[in-house]
Amino acid sequence: MASPSSIARPWLAAARSSKYVKPRISSRIFARSVSAQDALNTKEVPLETPEDWVKFQAQRVARTALYEEMSQYGSTQTRDNTFQPHHSLHRPVAPSQLTLSALVASGAHFGHSKTLMNPNFIPYAYGVRAGITIIDLDQTLPLLRRAANLVRSITVGDGTVVFVGTRPDLRAAVRKAAERLEDQGYYVGEKWLPGTLTNKVHMFGSNVLRDRVTPDLVVFLNPIANMHAIRECAIEHVPTIGIVDSNVDPRIVMYPIPANDESTRTAELIVGVLSVAGREGVLLNKEEREKKRFQNSQRSPRF
Repeated sequence: MASPSSIARPWLAAARSSKYVKPRISSRIFARSVSAQDALNTKEVPLETPEDWVKFQAQRVARTALYEEMSQYGSTQTRDNTFQPHHSLHRPVAPSQLTLSALVASGAHFGHSKTLMNPNFIPYAYGVRAGITIIDLDQTLPLLRRAANLVRSITVGDGTVVFVGTRPDLRAAVRKAAERLEDQGYYVGEKWLPGTLTNKVHMFGSNVLRDRVTPDLVVFLNPIANMHAIRECAIEHVPTIGIVDSNVDPRIVMYPIPANDESTRTAELIVGVLSVAGREGVLLNKEEREKKRFQNSQRSPRF
């Protein structure tokens, strides 16, 4: 019995001399073109005699040997196992899987000019490079995980979370984040209407106030443009999470995350991690509800 490599060698020699194969074509495309041509040939010739079946089986063995011979030269990278820029928006990672490399790749370490640095931001600054403040990501990562734990605990306790991103490039990110939290997530992609929290009767009416109008947590992706919303949250004692840059006072929010607030990829990465943590809390909340409902059904008397 001949080895697969010996069977594949005549095919490779014939394929190299064929006029349909370019000299610099890749091995994966070459194998695909050869297999497609073989499939067409087998379809054209009907399998009627035993000799046709033997020839068909020989071609199939040769094709398999060709794949095994050429598979070691191709790349194993595909669209699923390599990084894509849209992954932070559609397929965010969990807080435990987030790395410093992902933050650096999103540009989270770039701050503003050193002349614009807020004095209260100095503990979160790593240094200055070419006149630009570099944010210390060794502090960003634990603070982001702390904020993720807060979002998870809020959703586990059946609380509501509001994601605020009023720039046009942030609307898709806050909408996706709110969808992951299902009924416990909301978002503001347009302008925050003044009085949304401090003047609820005028905004929503007395009948709507019977439901949950005041959120349990608000996440700001661009806090400087929503200072009036942060003030309303402070008046109503609503905890806040915000991405603070080097020109922002970290004390304006309760749980600051030092990072580049002008980068869309950074905002998508951070809000994606927070929303994934919130989704975990939503699932735990559902399991707890189902467990209580099952326990109550077991305790109820049966007639």
